[in-house]
Amino acid sequence: MIIEDLGNDPINTLTPKAVQYFEIHPTHPQERLLSASALMLSKGAVFAIPTDSSYALVCQLDDPKAVQRMRQIRGIDERHLLTLLCRDLTQLASYAKVDNRQYRLLKAATPGAFTFILDATKEVPKRVSHPQRKTIGLRVPNHPVVQGLLRLHEQALLCTTLILPGEDAALNDPDEIRTRLGHQIEGLMDAGAVSQEPTTVLDLTPMNHSGEPILIRQGGGDLSLLGISLHAN
Repeated sequence: MIIEDLGNDPINTLTPKAVQYFEIHPTHPQERLLSASALMLSKGAVFAIPTDSSYALVCQLDDPKAVQRMRQIRGIDERHLLTLLCRDLTQLASYAKVDNRQYRLLKAATPGAFTFILDATKEVPKRVSHPQRKTIGLRVPNHPVVQGLLRLHEQALLCTTLILPGEDAALNDPDEIRTRLGHQIEGLMDAGAVSQEPTTVLDLTPMNHSGEPILIRQGGGDLSLLGISLHAN
C-alpha cells in the first residue's frame, strides 16, 4: 500500500513490493503518516527520510537484519561507523557516556547539523559501535519530520547518509530515491528537497582526558555555537 498526502485522506495502492510512499509536510508533518512510518520501522522496515543535512537511511537499532540491509544498500561494511538519531539530549545520554563538560557543548549545539562521536554505553549493540574504540556517532537533528518520527518511535533510530555505492553526494530528490531504491527499502518519507551539506562531525572523546574536541569534518553545523577551540583531525 502507498499512502500519499494528496488531499484530506487519500490512500492509493500499488504492487506489494513497491516502496511505501509518504508525501509528508516538511514543517507540519501529518500525524497519521508519522504513526504509519513509526509502526513500519518497529516491524523491521528500512526507510529513507529527510534530515537537516540530507536524506538518510534509517532502521531500528536492535534489528540486525534491517541494519545489515541498510549496510548492503550503502555498500559499507562493519567498519563503517553508523549514527544514532536521538530526539533530545536525554535520549542521547542513554546511548553515550557524557560528562558535564561534554553536556554543555552538546546543549549549545543541539538540535542541529552536528554528529558527535562519544563513548558508547552498554545500550548500544556491539555490531553498530566502533569495533576497536567502543564509540558511537550520535546526533539530534533539527527537522520536524525526524523529530515527529522519533517522538512516536520512542527510541533512537540507526542511520546512515543516503549515498549509494560509487557515488560522492547524498541523494536529495525523493523522486530519484523512489526510482532507484523503490524495491530495496520499505518506506520513503517525501518532504521535498533538503540540504545536501553533510553534518559537522566532532570527536568529543578527548574531553574524557581534559583534551579538546577534534574536528573530523566541517559541514552544516555552525562551529561558532560552541565557543571552544578545536583541533582538526
